[in-house]
Amino acid sequence: MDLKKQLLKEHSKLNRDIIIRYVGNDPKRFAGLVAVYLAGPYRVTQRAAWPLSHCVEKNPKLIEPHLKKLLAFAVRPHVHVSVKRNTVRLLQFIDIPKKFQGSVADMCFNFLIDKKEAIAVQVFAMTVLANITKQQPELIDELRVIIKDRLPFASAGFKSRGRKILKTIH
Repeated sequence: MDLKKQLLKEHSKLNRDIIIRYVGNDPKRFAGLVAVYLAGPYRVTQRAAWPLSHCVEKNPKLIEPHLKKLLAFAVRPHVHVSVKRNTVRLLQFIDIPKKFQGSVADMCFNFLIDKKEAIAVQVFAMTVLANITKQQPELIDELRVIIKDRLPFASAGFKSRGRKILKTIH
């Protein structure tokens, strides 16, 4: 399958699922999807972000050799919100290697405190940070303060996730 051509056909759940089935658990096909995602142009990257995160949800091991590149890509200036959203979304489903935990935590805290950031990005960032606190408990207080500070003025989605996370972090 020519992944770029397939992505350009349409932006739909059906097309996303076709790509997910094609990639399956195949590391080479997943690497091809990552390559298309990173190469762009913007529209291709935006459309590839969705199946990419779902492939990782189904098989978290696929992301391991590509994690460094994806993290660098997600924090580029002026990156499309779909890249940030789907990158942080896929981070929820993996055990983040210790060597990346600091940079991932920084990225997620920055997304979380940026009031202009999309709610989905903030909500996924909260979950990733809560997951990191299991191995890095020194981050719990900072996460708790930020969530509590934002709750009174937050959207329903932020409030719902924030309250759940506050119950899980001690």
